Order: sequence, then C-alpha cells, then structure tokens
Amino acid sequence: MSREDLVCGVAQSVVGQPWRWRRGGGDELGLSLTDQLLLGRGVDRAELARHREPTIRDFLPDPSHFADMDAAAARIADAIDAGETIAIFGDYDVDGATSAALLTLLLRRLGVEPLVYIPDRLMEGYGPSGRALVELKARGASLAITVDCGAQAFEALDEAAAAGLEVIVCDHHQCAARHPVATAFINPNRLDESETGAAHGHLAAVGMAFLLGVALLRELRRRGRFADGAEPKIIDLLDLVALGTVADVARLKSLNRAFVTQGLKVLAARQNVGMVALAEAARLVRTPTARDLGFALGPRINAGGRVGKSDLGVRLLTATDPEEARAIAAELDRLNEERRAIEQLVTDQALEQAAQQAGAPVILVSGRGWHPGVVGIVASRLKERFGRPALVVAEEEDGTGKGSGRSINGVDLGSAVLAAKDHGLLRAGGGHAMAAGVTVAPGGLSALRDFLVERLAAPVEAAVGGRALTIDALVSPGGVAGTLCDELEAAGPYGAGWPGPRLAVGPARLVKPGIVGNGHVRAIAAGDDGKSFKLIAFRAADTPLGQAMLSAAPDARWWLAGSIRRDEWTGGNAAEMHLDDLAAA
Repeated sequence: MSREDLVCGVAQSVVGQPWRWRRGGGDELGLSLTDQLLLGRGVDRAELARHREPTIRDFLPDPSHFADMDAAAARIADAIDAGETIAIFGDYDVDGATSAALLTLLLRRLGVEPLVYIPDRLMEGYGPSGRALVELKARGASLAITVDCGAQAFEALDEAAAAGLEVIVCDHHQCAARHPVATAFINPNRLDESETGAAHGHLAAVGMAFLLGVALLRELRRRGRFADGAEPKIIDLLDLVALGTVADVARLKSLNRAFVTQGLKVLAARQNVGMVALAEAARLVRTPTARDLGFALGPRINAGGRVGKSDLGVRLLTATDPEEARAIAAELDRLNEERRAIEQLVTDQALEQAAQQAGAPVILVSGRGWHPGVVGIVASRLKERFGRPALVVAEEEDGTGKGSGRSINGVDLGSAVLAAKDHGLLRAGGGHAMAAGVTVAPGGLSALRDFLVERLAAPVEAAVGGRALTIDALVSPGGVAGTLCDELEAAGPYGAGWPGPRLAVGPARLVKPGIVGNGHVRAIAAGDDGKSFKLIAFRAADTPLGQAMLSAAPDARWWLAGSIRRDEWTGGNAAEMHLDDLAAA
C-alpha cells in the first residue's frame, strides 16, 4: 500500500492497522458527500439516482424468475379457493417470526386463518420435524409452508409426504445438490437457481416470503379474485420485512436496502399494534431507525425463542388487540433482560477459552451447561473481539453439542459447515456465509475444529492479511455536528454489506479520558480549530485502543476514526464520535 493510499499518513494505528480510503482517494470534485458514500459502497455512477432513495418498484424482481415460485403461488391459491386449512411452520428467530407473521397477516386478509407452528428451541431444535408436520396434518392441515427453514429437512419432509401433507419450502439457507421432497422448493440459494434468482441469494427468509406473497396476489388477481373487492396491500407489511432483514444481518444492498428504507416508513405509520407495543417496551420515544431494528426490537423478539416461549414473537407481530400486544411485549422485554444476564455469564467463560486460541484461524469454544439460546450472540462477541470466525457450542448432559457460529467478511462459514456435515462430522448443520448452526455428536468437537481450521485457514488469512480500517471522509473537529449526521444518513440505511460511514477527524487532543459503564472509555476531543466534541469507545477498557486513550498525554495530538452520531443527550446540533481507532498525528 503506497503512502498516497493512506488516510492522514496512518500506516499503523494504535490497534495495529493502516487507514485507507474506501474508494482509493478522498473527496471527489462535484459530488455530494452522500454520492461519495454511495459510490464507496459499490454503486455505479449511472445508478446513483435510484440508490439515493431506493424503492420497491425499482428493485423488486419478477417473482417468476425464482424456481418453483409460480407453482407455490398456484398451490396456495388452490388451497384458498378450496377452503383448505393451511399451516405455517416458522423458525424461532426474528427472520422466522417475521416471515411467519407476514404470511399469516396476508392470509388473514385473504379470508384464511392459518395454523402457525414455531418449534421450541430447547425441546425440538431448529427446523421442521416429522412429528410436528404429522401433527399439523392431524390438526386438519392439507398444506404447510415452511419459512426460514426446510432446505435441509429431508427426513422430516419425507415423513410429511408419507402422511399426505403437502409442503412448500420458503427458505434462504445454503442448499445441497439434493432437494427435499416438496410441492415447491423456493430458495435463491438453490444450486439450480436461475441467474436472477441466484443474484438475490442475500435476501433474508422474510424477503423471500414477501416475494411469495407478491406471486400469490398476482395469481389470485389472474383468477379474478379481486374483481369485486379490494386487493390486500402487501406493501403495508414491509415493516416486518425490514425487521427480519436487519435482524438476520442480511446484506443491505439493492432489494434489501429498498425493503428496509420503505419498511421504516411503514413502521413510522404505526400500523402493526405488535410493533408499536414492542417499540414502547424498548422505550423508543422516536421513530425507529435501522439500528433500532437490530439492537432494540430484534433482540426482544429473539428473546422469546432464546430463553422463553418460541411463539411469542409471532403472536406479538400478528396481534390485533393492543392490550394483548402490550402484555406480550412486556414479557419479551423481561426475557430480554434475562437473556442479557445469561449471555454475560457465557461470554465471560467463552472469552477465557478463546484467549488460548487467539492465533487460530477459527475460534471454537464449548461448555457444559451453557444455554443454547445465547451461543449465537456469544459467537458474535468472539468474532468482534478476535477478528476470526467463531463457533460457540453448548454441550448437553450426554455430551451432544449444539452450537452457533458467526463469520467475518470474505469467509463462507455456511459452506464449511455443510462440508463438515458431508464428511460425517455433524449430526446436523447448515446456514449461510456469515452464520451457521451445528449439532455435534459426543466427542466430535476436536475433529470438527481440525476440519474447520484446515478448510478455512486460507480464506481467513486472506481476509485478515489485507485488513485495514476503511475511511469515507476526513473532517475537522468543527465539522462534527448534527447537520453532518443528516448528510451521512442520507446514504443509509446501513448494516451488513452496506457499512456505516467511518470518518477520520483531527488533529485533536484527548481531554478527561475515563472508564464509564461496562468497560467503555469516554473522553472529549479538543481540536486545533478550537472546537470540541464527545467520543466513546465501547467495551474498550482492556483493549489497546482503550489503554491508549486512558494513558494519552494531555498535549498529544491524535487522528480519530469512527462513526458520527447525534448527541441525543446534549441535543441541538451537537454530535459525538463512536471511536474505532486512533493514531498519533
């Protein structure tokens, strides 16, 4: 990397990394900051206009391009016309809950009240079981739709077929060459998917459920269903699509970004009584943002599946009575607090193990008695701390391990897990590039670790070896203001695959650094231009970044790198920095 590529000449920061421009150079003449941010996230110049305000009309593909989509829509339409009982089988996470809720609400508007089944995480585990599907058949269902699961449920769907239950699979997880026995198998990650369908492999399951809903309405329209009545407005369900997409950490590019942009507008209209109650329980007094979906609303929906009753999320999102919705939201809020306490205990123990593997390509830790409902969150913590894919496994009394993994950009953990399953190292496993789940037989963790280390060593080395902190723009301390935040937000919403803007600011001195809260380090940045602002580095007290802040000499001058947020406490035009790194100026 040449010195011209470096931001502020930083070749090695206190964290030990260079800073480089996201697009290979600083400001571009004639372009707004918003357009520069869009270009830095892969948008072509010719496409800037439609990416400034992404709409569903501009990005929604024809659902017919997806394999089996038309067959699925026709079969559901047949069931509606014939008055058949339809069942929806969902997953217990946010993506599964929003997918099930979306189809439930749409079917209700079409005059159908479906059976809804969400498996218990601890007792039943992930995905459909033969027993559960046969039970739905016994309850009168002739057609079941699995959402956010089913791609690998070969035995369960065989049992369903034997019992006479037709199944439509609507999933997004990675697939094997073999397809499950199903009336229709909708999944953009099918190995035989069309070019258009495969280009949407980043959609969450709730995005695929929305496309299925669009296809269903089109089929019913073709049959004359709405000739004498109003057609349901599926666009009103985009708040669910936005929540599921963000919470499942789906890449926010193209259609997903349009889903979230427009879904936040629907959410602001407060049409879903369950969403309103959830926002109140999360103590959100303003219109929720994309960040709120991932850090305030999503975790509360997840808490039901992790440490409570798995169906609480779907019940809340499909509730029609405000009082019932508030009661469910309050219960989910309580369960979320319980989840946090459990998560902290497991995280502390997992970090102790992970510290012994800090140089390994993959972090794999396990513990007897760890709650399986928090292993995914803990894996995310380990990934963030060590910059490596991390797998956290909860061991049951008989030694069986159930775990969850999170990956880093450039390393496909889901395909590695499927390969491990094909090699006989897992009882069950699957996922996508950034996240995966596993079930390991007693005594099988060592062989799994060896396999993952060997398979992922090269891609991890490539991903980590080229590590640099990417910077979008350079501003003076006086430029850190609320108006800057507004311009930055115009290129959002931000999330996975569409990273939030990171700015370099300085030079500045650090005034009154100190530890606050749970290991956060706060300070005031005083610039050479006479302007100052607050900054904070989260969970950084025992890291090189935090130690550098705490030991900074009063007259030392620094370049600061991080995200700029409105200072809600101070108000007005004030803003603060969430610090990622710093370097001597």
